Amino acid sequence: MQLVGDDLSKVNHAILDRMDSRAPLIPQLAGHIIASGGKRLRPMLTLACSRLCGYVGERQIGLAAAVEFIHTASLLHDDVVDESDLRRGDATANVLWGNQPSVLVGDFLFSRAFQIMVADGSLEVLRVLANASAVIAEGEVMQLETMNNVEIPEEKYLEVISAKTAALFAAACRIGAVIAGRGYVEEDALESFGRNLGIAFQLIDDTLDYSAQQATFGKTVGDDFREGKVTLPVLLAFRRGDDEARAFWRRCIGDGKQNDGDLDRAITYLHQHDALHDSIERARHYGAMARDGLGIFPDGEAKRALTDVVDFCIERAY
Repeated sequence: MQLVGDDLSKVNHAILDRMDSRAPLIPQLAGHIIASGGKRLRPMLTLACSRLCGYVGERQIGLAAAVEFIHTASLLHDDVVDESDLRRGDATANVLWGNQPSVLVGDFLFSRAFQIMVADGSLEVLRVLANASAVIAEGEVMQLETMNNVEIPEEKYLEVISAKTAALFAAACRIGAVIAGRGYVEEDALESFGRNLGIAFQLIDDTLDYSAQQATFGKTVGDDFREGKVTLPVLLAFRRGDDEARAFWRRCIGDGKQNDGDLDRAITYLHQHDALHDSIERARHYGAMARDGLGIFPDGEAKRALTDVVDFCIERAY
């Protein structure tokens, strides 16, 4: 997002500065995951939303760094819980350094994020980001509770991703309006934009896990399948399948008993029942609602950039 390129460079400097520590392992381990962390989408949302709301100043820099620290901490904890070996094609921190350092460095990054929030001095910013952090943790626990259960309703899956992923998107956007001193109407609109964008983003991510397109993003096809994660494509294929197909999903996802060739068979079922196509259509629906959240803001460069983010998140599937 060229609009916030200069500010994003400042955010990256702030990230490097604030993850420094007397314990050398902290910047080493944190730097590994932050360097492989993708496009800084969540910090960019904070920067772009503050620009959309007419904010002039530097507070968005530190707060965007805090958002990235919250995200990175949750990734470190997530990889330990999921026993993941790869993230974006690279070995995860828990593989390279072990579970204990990964959890503790995640705790450090959460703490750094809260130090940045306190230094900002706004109780409202602190409230928004603290609430999001609590909801993210709830989402992780809810995902554990739904793990391997292919018979949960779609609504439960949406509840999990709304907490686990969309809550931070929503908070990252809302604080742009908060620091600009805008009212609750604008704050709520940006929160709606972020939440719906986050749901669309996760729906596409879960679809891409079964797509060759994953290679474009440096990810491994089938990670969710191997880890027994219950995602919308699986839920749709399970519901639409015959007894044989449902028995397959119960064995592979429910019982975690997978054989050679099962991933290919899973992808066949997903295509056979239009589960990937329909998951993308769900994402388009939430993308449309995200765009509606921007409706009250005047047209301009910032609004166009945020609309482009919606398009980018969905078009990754093609």
